[in-house]
Parts: sequence; structure tokens; C-alpha cells
Amino acid sequence: MNAPDTLVPTAADRPAHAASPAHASDELRAALSEAGLHAPVTGGAADADVRIGPLAPADARQLARLIRTGTKRTLKTARALREICAGHRIELPGLRVRQGRITLGPVRVEDAARLARVLGAVPPAARPAPPAGTDAAFVGALLGHVFPEATGGGALSVSVREEAPGLLELGAIDARTARRLVRALRF
Repeated sequence: MNAPDTLVPTAADRPAHAASPAHASDELRAALSEAGLHAPVTGGAADADVRIGPLAPADARQLARLIRTGTKRTLKTARALREICAGHRIELPGLRVRQGRITLGPVRVEDAARLARVLGAVPPAARPAPPAGTDAAFVGALLGHVFPEATGGGALSVSVREEAPGLLELGAIDARTARRLVRALRF
């Protein structure tokens, strides 16, 4: 038997490339379908408003289970972080899970200073540590400096809230950085 000199690929030989959904509503519709859930999904022209239509009770329960399963580890980490901070008398009332990240939120300057000290911050010798309730910018810089060292590289955005000088705004961190933060606070 003589083999042909060149093989011409057919449509079956080419990999199928699924185009990624262009709109959030299309992405949600595809994810629900892949999970075996049946729900009408509608979205505006620019996906400014995506809506899920009525779900059958069984589909609603399955969707709730999928959400809990998908966020379980992050929610558990947020709970552990809240508990260990409370143990150090550090209040983080704005701690929330949003879009898979843990947002630490607004914190009193005194609590931010306590967090920095627990993480091992030592004020520079040229400037003593400020007394409680003072110098939010200094405490923010101190916390921003010690955080990556304590968590092994995770960064935390810290900003002074102009409208509330006694508060700092702490940014969001990913779940892995939050787990490393929990470990740093334990020791």
C-alpha cells in the first residue's frame, strides 16, 4: 500500500475552539447549562443588568450548593481571619468576601496599628510609634510595609480616609494571602 505524500487535515482533525461568551449574560447562561440547571437568563445590550428568571426548587437548591461549594474555602478563611483578629482585639467590621477576594474594609487607626505590631512592625528609630488615635498616614505606611513581609509577599492596599481621619481603608486580598495572614497572626 502506498501512503499519500501529504495528509490533508479534515474538519474532524482540527481542534474545536469555542468562542468565549461576549456578554456576562451569555457566560452565566453557559455556566448554568453546563451545571445542568435550567433557568432563563436575560441581559441588556451592555449587560448592565443581568437577570436570572424563575428557577425550579431543585435547580435553586443545586445552584445554592454549587455557590457554597465554590466559595467554601474562601468563606472559611474569612471566618478564621475574623476570629483570629478578634482574639488580638483587632476589629475588622468591614471584612467581606467579594468576587472571590477578601475585602478587609475600614478599620480604626488603633486597630491597624495593633495589626501592624502583631505582624512584627517595629517603628523606625527616627520616629517613635504614634499614640493611639494619631497619624493615620504613619500607621498606614507601617502596615503597608510589614504586611508583605509577614505574609510572604502578599500586598495590601492601605489608604487614609479623608472624610474620617480616625479610619484607614484596607483593600482586598486573595484567599491564599489571607490564609498566610491567618498563619502569621497565629504565631
